Amino acid sequence: MQAELIEIRNHLSQHPPFDELPESLLELIASNVEVSYVRAGTAICRFGDPSTYLYYLRSGAVEIYRRSGELYNRLEEGEFFGQFGLMMNKTVRFPANALEDSLLYLIPAAVFQTLWESDDNFADYVEIEDRTRLRSAISNREQGNDLMTAKVSRLIGRPAVTAPTTVRLQEAARIMTEQGVSSLLLMDESQSPAVMAGIVTDRDLRTRALVDALPSETPIQDIMSNELITIRADEFIFEAMLSMLHNNVHHLPVVDKGEPRGVISLSDVIKYESQNSLYLVSNIYHQNSVKGLKKVSKDVHASFVRMVNEDANSHIIGSAMAGIGRSFTQRLLELGEETLGPPPVPYCFMALGSMARDEQLVVTDQDNAMILDDSFDPAQHDDYFLALAKFVSDGLADCGYSYCTGDIMATNPKWRQPLRVWKAYFSDWIENPKAEALLNSNIFFDLDGIYGDTGMAEALKSLIASKAGDSPRFLAFLARNALNRTPPLGFFRTFVMEQDGKQNNTFNLKRRGTAPLSDLIRIHALAVGSTAQNSFERLRDIGATRLLPEGGVENLRDALEFIAIVRIRHQALAIEDGREPDNNVRPEDLSTFERNHLKDAFQVVSSAQKFLRFRYQAGSGRPRSNERRS
Repeated sequence: MQAELIEIRNHLSQHPPFDELPESLLELIASNVEVSYVRAGTAICRFGDPSTYLYYLRSGAVEIYRRSGELYNRLEEGEFFGQFGLMMNKTVRFPANALEDSLLYLIPAAVFQTLWESDDNFADYVEIEDRTRLRSAISNREQGNDLMTAKVSRLIGRPAVTAPTTVRLQEAARIMTEQGVSSLLLMDESQSPAVMAGIVTDRDLRTRALVDALPSETPIQDIMSNELITIRADEFIFEAMLSMLHNNVHHLPVVDKGEPRGVISLSDVIKYESQNSLYLVSNIYHQNSVKGLKKVSKDVHASFVRMVNEDANSHIIGSAMAGIGRSFTQRLLELGEETLGPPPVPYCFMALGSMARDEQLVVTDQDNAMILDDSFDPAQHDDYFLALAKFVSDGLADCGYSYCTGDIMATNPKWRQPLRVWKAYFSDWIENPKAEALLNSNIFFDLDGIYGDTGMAEALKSLIASKAGDSPRFLAFLARNALNRTPPLGFFRTFVMEQDGKQNNTFNLKRRGTAPLSDLIRIHALAVGSTAQNSFERLRDIGATRLLPEGGVENLRDALEFIAIVRIRHQALAIEDGREPDNNVRPEDLSTFERNHLKDAFQVVSSAQKFLRFRYQAGSGRPRSNERRS
C-alpha cells in the first residue's frame, strides 16, 4: 500500500467507529477515499443537495446546521458527518460550512453502503437517531449546545507559564508581569520529571501577599494554592464551567497526559458560556453586604431563563443553579464570620438535597446543616454557631431561598452537631430504618460540604458508602419507601392527574417525575458504595457495575434528562410570562412532542420501580393520593 494510503488508514483507525473496523474495510476506505481541502467560510454541502459522500474531518473545524440555519453541531479532527442523508433520502439533511481551513476525507456513498451493511458496530454507531425515540430526543439537545460539543483545548490561548516552587514572591510577580498572565503554575522540581505542586494568581498576590505586606523574599509556596483542581484538554467546556462553579475557582490548569498544557480562566469560559452564570457567581463574591447580595439575587431568574433558551441540558442548568446557590451561601458565611469573628472551633457547612446533588432549580427552599469539630462545647461555642446559622439562613431567605418548612436548617440545634454525633445519626438511620430514618434519607443522604473543613462531610460520605451497601434491610426499607412516589402514568399510557384544589387537572413533574428517579438512583448508588451525589454521576458509578440490566443506566439517564428539561422549560416559561414558577403542568400546555416523550420517560420510571421492588425485595404499598385519570 502506498505511503499516503497507509497514512489515511492509520488516521482513520484512531477514531470511532473506524477504530473497530477490520483491516480489509479500512483498506477499502483508504483505497477509495477522495481528499479535499476547504478554506474557512466555504460551504461544504447545502441542504437538499444530493448526498454522495460521508465526510471525515482530517484536520480543521466544521460547523453543521439545521435547515433553519440554526447551529446544530461543531466538529473537530476525527469526527464525521453526512451519514443521515446517505441513510435516508439520499439528500443532504444538515448543511455544513468550514469554520477553519479544513482537510477532509470524502468516503463515497457506495463504500459507506458497504460498511453499513457489512459491519454491525459501524451501523450501530452511525444510526444514533434511530436507536430509541427518547434517546434521539436527548441526543439532539446535546448536539445542539455548543458547551456540550466544544473541547477545553479550544480555549487554550498559550502554553502554561510555570516556575519552580522555590522562587520568591517578587520573582513570581515579575514573571507574571513579563509574560502578561494572571496565573502562574508552580512546579516541584525536586521530583523527576517535575510535577505541578500549586498555582498562584493575581488575586493571591493581592489578598495573601500585599494585604499582609509580606517581604519580597517570601517563598511563593507560602501563598500558593496547593490543592489543585485541574481539567483534561479533551474534556468539554461545560465540564470546565461546572468545575469552576462547584469549586469556586477562577483558573483551571489544563493537563494532557498528566503534563500542564495551559491555564483557562473564568473570562475564557464566559466567552462561550453566554448564560453568564459564572459572571453572576463572580458578582456574588464582590458583594460586601446582605443588601448587595439581595440586589444581585434578582439576576438569578434571568440567568436561568438564558440557559434554558440557549438549550443547555439539565445537568448544566442544575449544576449552574446549585453553584449560584452555593456561592450565595459561601459569601454569607464569609460575611457572617467578618461580623461575628473567627469560629471558636472548626466547622463544615453542609448543603443538602438538590443543592448537594447539583440539581437545583428556581423553585427551591434551603436545606442545610452544620458539622462541628468534636471539641465543640455547647456552653462555650453554640451561641456563635447559632448566630452564624441564623445570619446565613436569614440572608438566604432575603436572596429568594425560602426557609425550609420542615426545619432542615442549621438554625435547628438537631442539625448543628459535632462530627461524632452526625456519625451516630447516620449509623442509627442505616441500622434502624424507621419512618423518621427513611424521611431523613431522602434529604441527608444527599450532602455536600461547601464551606469550612469540608473533610468532615467527606468522612460522612465514606461512612454512608461503607455501611449502606452492607445493609440489605436498610436498602429494602428505602426501596419500599421510594415506591410510594409513582410516575403519573395510568393504563393505556394516559396521564394520571392531581385532583386537589388549585393543582387540579395537573401533574407534578418533581414529585411524580424527577424525585422518584432521584430516589431510586440514590438507592442503587448506595448499594454499589458510590460517594457521588449528582444523579448523573451516580448513574456513571452504577453503570461501572452489573447491578442493572443491560441498557438500564442509559434509559434512566435519558428519562431523568427529559423529565427534568420539561420541568425546567415549564418554569422558564412561567418566569417569562411574569408568573410564579412551579412544578405543576397541565397536559394541554405541553407540545405533542413533549407529551409523547414524557410518556416514554414515565414508562422508564415505572419499569425501574418494578426492578427496584424485585432487586431489594421491597414489598409494595398502595400510595394514597387524590388523583384521576386523563
